Amino acid sequence: MKRVLGYITCNYSTMSYNPLEEQRPLASLPFAGRYRLLDFALSNMVNAGIRKVGMVMPTMYRSVVDHVEAGQDWGLNLKRGGLFLMPGTPFGTARSGGRFLLRDILNNRPFFVRNDYDYAVFSSANFVYNVDLKAMIEAHKQSDADITVLTQTVPEGREDPEVLSFEIADGLVSRTRFGAKAGDTAFLDCFVIGREKLRELVRWYSSTDYWDIFQPLNADTYRVKVKPYYFEGYAAPIFSMDEFYHANMDMLNPDISSELFPADRSVKTKTHDTSPAKHEVGSKVSNALISAGCRIYGEVTNSVLGRNVIIEPGAQVSNSIIMQGAKVGADVVVDYAIVDRNNEIPAGMVMKGTPQFIFYQEKHHN
Repeated sequence: MKRVLGYITCNYSTMSYNPLEEQRPLASLPFAGRYRLLDFALSNMVNAGIRKVGMVMPTMYRSVVDHVEAGQDWGLNLKRGGLFLMPGTPFGTARSGGRFLLRDILNNRPFFVRNDYDYAVFSSANFVYNVDLKAMIEAHKQSDADITVLTQTVPEGREDPEVLSFEIADGLVSRTRFGAKAGDTAFLDCFVIGREKLRELVRWYSSTDYWDIFQPLNADTYRVKVKPYYFEGYAAPIFSMDEFYHANMDMLNPDISSELFPADRSVKTKTHDTSPAKHEVGSKVSNALISAGCRIYGEVTNSVLGRNVIIEPGAQVSNSIIMQGAKVGADVVVDYAIVDRNNEIPAGMVMKGTPQFIFYQEKHHN
């Protein structure tokens, strides 16, 4: 893996309105109480032994930089190699779905020129999955593919207009399009490409640098071999508030959470020196993820709580996500809601959504 580069993009946004990304990029969205979405892409690379990773920054980069810092929590604070935070560019016509802008690759050419490598692994930061990238890289090396893309057959009941999907013919990608529904071969925003082929593609398409790297490939599949690498495990795209909510609720399923967080491929995140959660006398908690620093006096059911959340006496929280530093006052009722960080819900308030329409309380600034 010393001859493999990692490249993670964090500078894209969703096509439709998503209130969660008004004050932060998708990549730094909190997940499962203690993680950020970018933790999965970064951990997948580190667990595969990749020690040179470039991360393309979004316009609102503060939360990303605050989280990853120099990469020490992922073992990337190295004298040789390590984590490289790189500038990203605003989206042009490729805003509608692209995650791998050619313009960013061109503008960050020194990262690819100054590092000696044979293969590069590209990934976005808004999918939740834990994949053995080492096996995928080895499969690419053993094949005659120019590009190996991580894919999954879309399960029943799922549809997403922002996920790229592939048409497959004779084991190769014959066409790409945005939008994936049940039965389609969906792209999980991760691919392996050789050094020379990457240089060639950038040279071919440099005049259309506002495109995503996969957009012009529709006309060139006859001369670029793109092979799918199927992933059978849990994978969740996070492009909307509903997808964010349901992916967090999936973590309450022990089968899914144990698959996503296996002991042999741990998901790493920023370390916080926080005291353990405290369940006070009279509190009731069932089927919930409670993060460090929480103090529970009331009742929590089927919910995910971030760090340092306080649930006061008489409060009832169910089917909800309460983010870091929020305080739910006495006798408050919260159901089917997302309460963003640092909010204080006054005593006696009722805050309810429905399974179809999740209520969202926006982030509060101290």
